[in-house]
Parts: sequence; C-alpha cells; structure tokens
Amino acid sequence: MSIYDILIAPIITEKSTKLIEQNQYTFEVAPSATKTTVKKAVEQIFKVKVVQVKIINEEKKKRRVGQHQGYTPAVKKAIVTLAKDDHLDVFEV
Repeated sequence: MSIYDILIAPIITEKSTKLIEQNQYTFEVAPSATKTTVKKAVEQIFKVKVVQVKIINEEKKKRRVGQHQGYTPAVKKAIVTLAKDDHLDVFEV
C-alpha cells in the first residue's frame, strides 16, 4: 500500500473546521491504516511535522427512510495535530 492510498479524503464539517483553529485536521483513511502509517503519509505528502494522530472507527448505523431500511457505511477517520508553525492549504476556502 502506497502513502497515497492511506489518505482517502479530507473531512470538512462544522466540527472539523473548528478543529483547524487548534491546528488539527481530519481525514478519512483506509480501513487498514494505523497511527504510524497515517503520520508518515501526512508528513511525506504535505511536508509538515505531525505531533499527534488520533484514530476513530465509526461503525455502520442502521438508517430508515419510510419503509426502506439500510446501513450507513463504516468509516475510519484520523485527526492529525500539526506543529505550531505548520498548516495545510487543503482546507482553506
């Protein structure tokens, strides 16, 4: 698995944009990703210094619309804390 396969997409929500003020960025990552592989991928792709990585496994949830029911997909997220001097331009609008 290459470093480009680890990071799937940035997650841009109201909560994740508030975390940017604290120099924390949220990514959707591959299900097989670990903290060390996420750290190496972010450091090599964006050329920044990563201080901390937190991993969140969101399980699938049962959802219902009318009489139809199904599941939301399971997602693995990573919250990456960068050093004070570093920032990512990916999240700026």
